[in-house]
Amino acid sequence: MQRKKLTKSLAPNEWRILKNRMLNWSTQFSILLFLDTNNYPHSHSRYECLIGVGNSSLVPVSESIDGLNILAKQHHQNPDWLFGHICYELKDQLNSKTKSTKIQRHNYPLAHFFSPHTVCYINNTKSLLCIESFDDPQNILIEILESSESLSTQQQKIQFYQRTDQDQYIQTVSKLREHIAAGDCYEINYCCEGYAENVNIDPVSAYTSLTTLSSAPFAAYYRLGEQYMMSASPERYLVKSGSQIVAQPMKGTIKRGNDKIEDEQAKNALRNSIKEQAENVMIVDLMRNDLARSCKVGSIKVDELFGIYSFPQVHQMISSISGILKEDFTISDILRYSFPMGSMTGAPKIKVMELIETYENFRRQLFSGSVGYISPDGNCDFNVIIRSLFYNRVTQYLSYATGGAITFDSDPLNEWEEMRLKAASLERIFAFH
Repeated sequence: MQRKKLTKSLAPNEWRILKNRMLNWSTQFSILLFLDTNNYPHSHSRYECLIGVGNSSLVPVSESIDGLNILAKQHHQNPDWLFGHICYELKDQLNSKTKSTKIQRHNYPLAHFFSPHTVCYINNTKSLLCIESFDDPQNILIEILESSESLSTQQQKIQFYQRTDQDQYIQTVSKLREHIAAGDCYEINYCCEGYAENVNIDPVSAYTSLTTLSSAPFAAYYRLGEQYMMSASPERYLVKSGSQIVAQPMKGTIKRGNDKIEDEQAKNALRNSIKEQAENVMIVDLMRNDLARSCKVGSIKVDELFGIYSFPQVHQMISSISGILKEDFTISDILRYSFPMGSMTGAPKIKVMELIETYENFRRQLFSGSVGYISPDGNCDFNVIIRSLFYNRVTQYLSYATGGAITFDSDPLNEWEEMRLKAASLERIFAFH
């Protein structure tokens, strides 16, 4: 049985309201993934927004090293849409030297992909809506058009608590600098958790509040049963288009200025920062090495180094690395050899993952993992899950995590302030005014 397909031409700016209707329509489903580029002119993106809802079949990735290979084999045999996630702790199945032991406060599977019952998308030129479904697409279009065009951003006031206080954070960064001085590693991504317990939130309202204040090109709203993720991620993990693979690690952050002059000064300060360049280039080298394991010899290129991109609260330094996939290699090989992404670990990867387990006091789970899609033609796009909220409706546990890259030149207090700047963009949608 194949999906039936419907396309609808869109008038200029019709996509804005239509996207809201699509999101509101999707909330009736217990499994869904909504991906939104938020009108950023980002290279390689095929869609302005893309949503998969319901499940025609679940494609669980077993908690073993063979799980990704099984996923790729199933997709090859039945080329269809797949949407899903990969948790950070899948690293333990890909690397025998690492093991996560922290408490699991959310219930996301290590990895989970589903073949949606219905797929809807607005193309990247924002001129066309497409609906692919096992049901009548015309009926679905009617349901979408009858859905509300307004999105609620009403939130209850919530007090977040920090699992790591400022003194603990500064002490830990000092210890990590000692590891760097001893030659154990060059750079390590150290993160902290903020959380609230016994809270009852409306996840879709939280998502719209978050993305209204922090619009981002790799935003995602994800529901898997009673587990929710609301993400305003500005970072792509990797994208596959034909045989080309592109990774875009983000490393280097500075706060936006209060006016145009201050803002331009901030951008120049980030662009010319030796420390931020050092952080970025280490991850670029790591990603070049990771991609080289699944790409043809000589095909790896750095397409952009130290690009400066602006977001509502911060400017970010982003680089792009590309390669051509080896013959007979699949998306599972790319993920196997490059996950977790270097921007969320550091270098060398195995050692810093061991240090992360030693010094962080929470289990990352979806944070610093990825959500994304694989299309029927074998292309894919996956984000890096940062600037995100995680909510368990059953336990009423709400959390987020933020952090940054620690190098020997890191100032512990400055790193704390950068980490809290990122956290503020998540906390403020629930803030007491």
